[in-house]
Amino acid sequence: MPAKRYRVTLESDERAELERLISRGKGAARRLAHARVLLHADNGPEGPGWADAAIAAAVEVSVPTIERIRQRFVEEGLEAALNPRPPQRVYRRKLDGAAEARLIALACGPPPEGRRCWTLSLLAERMVGLGYVETLSYETVRVTLKQTNSNRI
Repeated sequence: MPAKRYRVTLESDERAELERLISRGKGAARRLAHARVLLHADNGPEGPGWADAAIAAAVEVSVPTIERIRQRFVEEGLEAALNPRPPQRVYRRKLDGAAEARLIALACGPPPEGRRCWTLSLLAERMVGLGYVETLSYETVRVTLKQTNSNRI
């Protein structure tokens, strides 16, 4: 078995912080699981230095997850290993302020003939039909109306 590329060696204050975090038992499940992984993987004088397979069985996470936790601890520190990374992807908004205003005005207006009320799909189709946007899903309509506290539908 090849030597571990990222070896976890916890300082006594880091170990105490992780033990305190786990003993409280309150917090995000992911954060607590990562704390357990780091405690089991500790190769310092106070740590057990378990193998990844044993840690995976004890904490019920996969071996690649353990490897990523080790890597983040070594490269970025304790807090980075415990907390999730912020998402890297940036989503472009489908509706700008003017299009949102048009959607809300449309939703507050009378429904199409033969309909008692607007549906999300009808609103999306009408926005595209009127040329306000190229494409629009009913989910975007739902999220937009929910953010504006509009309950007209």
